[in-house]
Amino acid sequence: MGAAFLGYVPHGVIPAALLPFHPDLSVDERSYRSHLRDLAAVAGITAITTNAHASEVATCDIEEQRAVLALTMDEVGGRVPVIAGIYADGTHQAVKLAKQAHAGGASALLVFPTNVLGRGNFTRPECAADHVRHIAAATDLPLILFQYPLASGLTYPLPTLLELADEVPSFRAIKDWCGEPMLAERQVVELQGHTKPINVLSTHSAWLFQSLVTGAAGLLSGSGSVIADLQVALFQAVQRKDMAAAQAINARIRPTAEAFYAEPFFDMHNRMKEALVMQGRIPCAAVRPPLKKLGAAELARIEAALRAAGLMGAERLAAE
Repeated sequence: MGAAFLGYVPHGVIPAALLPFHPDLSVDERSYRSHLRDLAAVAGITAITTNAHASEVATCDIEEQRAVLALTMDEVGGRVPVIAGIYADGTHQAVKLAKQAHAGGASALLVFPTNVLGRGNFTRPECAADHVRHIAAATDLPLILFQYPLASGLTYPLPTLLELADEVPSFRAIKDWCGEPMLAERQVVELQGHTKPINVLSTHSAWLFQSLVTGAAGLLSGSGSVIADLQVALFQAVQRKDMAAAQAINARIRPTAEAFYAEPFFDMHNRMKEALVMQGRIPCAAVRPPLKKLGAAELARIEAALRAAGLMGAERLAAE
């Protein structure tokens, strides 16, 4: 279980797993296990995340989240670290989820912000900080704080992150979705340059290449469920400062980024499920409400993007 990865520090390329459903919207355990095996087999990934946006965690109750983590641990927990999302508006509930994930063998926790603070977080950042402190008091697992976009009103101010870095030993990384290039770079400089470095994991998947060249220590992305191999290749090229190779890989990624992260943005993981069906990697792209099945025109755009990226059957083999 997670004990094999004691002392884990979040870094590198971390796909966030999708969660396949049957047409009746129950969890398709067999397809999920197959999807996890596909991800774990990608050379260069450093962990797998579950119970997060990509797995439609907002639609999964606490027992389903426990079961999904158990499936994940059983299938790949001995091969790679597993990061469990902590998605709850109430701190009391978040602490329960954190204890459940710890008991279930997770190697780290991805802490989502609470939507309760969505109107005025910047004026009382101590509330968001206390949410983290309560979770840290309940478990010593490494914490990754999910840094939401400035437009959401749920962004941790940088001074608050630095305060938590000083105070909370288990705070080890952020999943950065701030949406602002200047802030993204500033976080890399100040957090990774802190006396206790806090790794910045980009989730700016619509502009991943640009976000990585700032020096981010890794990435954590739902699109890794489809293109983890390309993300590994891109990250490694940037790390070795081979910009020509990185630009070429980014050119392959671009069609999928443009398809997955089009408006409406909330359909991103819906589109990724459809991509896996088109590739023959899962049998059904069902999503739970309030999401709905995509229309024919959008499905055609997704297929065209996969073909442009060389990610369909023989095209993928030729690209490799």
